[in-house]
Amino acid sequence: MERAQPPKRTLTPVLKRRLIEAGIVVAVAVIGLLVWRALRPTGPGAGFVVGNGRIEATEIDIATKLAGRVQDILVNEGDFVVEGQPLAQMQIAVLDAQRDEAQAQSRKAVNAVASAAAQVVASQSQTAAAQAVVEQRESELDAAQRRQVRTETLAGQGVLAVQDLDDGRARVSGGEAALAGAQAQVAASQAATVAAQAQVVGAGSSVEAAQATIARIEADIQDSLLKSPRSGRVQYRIAQPGEVLGAGGKVLNLVDLGDVYMTFFLPETVVGRVALGSDVHIVLDAALQWVIPAKVSYVASTAQFTPKTVETASERQKLMFRVKAQIDRALLEKHLKLVKTGLPGVAWLKLDAQAQWPAALIVKVPQ
Repeated sequence: MERAQPPKRTLTPVLKRRLIEAGIVVAVAVIGLLVWRALRPTGPGAGFVVGNGRIEATEIDIATKLAGRVQDILVNEGDFVVEGQPLAQMQIAVLDAQRDEAQAQSRKAVNAVASAAAQVVASQSQTAAAQAVVEQRESELDAAQRRQVRTETLAGQGVLAVQDLDDGRARVSGGEAALAGAQAQVAASQAATVAAQAQVVGAGSSVEAAQATIARIEADIQDSLLKSPRSGRVQYRIAQPGEVLGAGGKVLNLVDLGDVYMTFFLPETVVGRVALGSDVHIVLDAALQWVIPAKVSYVASTAQFTPKTVETASERQKLMFRVKAQIDRALLEKHLKLVKTGLPGVAWLKLDAQAQWPAALIVKVPQ
């Protein structure tokens, strides 16, 4: 008995059409892949090197000079500020009181100078009077000495009594004592004058010290108004009004948009050919239509392992050198509102001075 044969399977027209369409799609994909591999861009050539990086800028912390309470913050995050613009105000009530005290001390020192100067004048007057007394005593002594000479002559001739001779000698001794006393008075007056002059100098020093204290306090008051050291953009408000900060406490974080650069890494095999001032063309991931010009401003002197955020795991095994490409300040100031930090991109660097930039990497910036 013969076994029945299974029926032969035949493709339906619909299935045949789907298989043909799938084959066409696969063929087109394969052809497209081959064409893409043949025509894909291979970079500008051997005279160029590329590195990945991010846009960075110089950051400045606006901090207090002295400990105190924040009275007011005059800007918000994202605000553009110019150099010298007030940003925050610290409370200065204590400094005002200290300045008033120093000004009172200054006035007191000025009065002390006037008093000491008057004392100098009085001492000088006393010295002059004492000097006049000395001259008077000298005249009296001279007269007594002359009379004594005559008395001794007459007493030797027996004309005058011995008592007259003794009286003359007593007058001479008294005149010498009176002269010595007057001279001592002159010396005392002169010493008093010197002391009064020293008091003038000391009081004058007190005036200078008080004025220096006032100047220091006024400088602290001026520094309590925190001003922007550069033009830029406020990135963070670190403190709030009413907070008490220590000396050096941070209030704001400022980004100098005129000092913007991209940091990238190059392998040790090519970094030796990179010179300061070399042209760099930057293309940002967020703005592929623009090519931003820059200059190499820094090349690290020592190698390091490339950070994970820059290269793949295999590339991290290579020693790389940090390179910084500085963007021209004039260009940045022209487009301040477009400048953003932290944006990733690539930096193309020309190693061969004779090489020409390809059309895709020719400088193109917003107008």
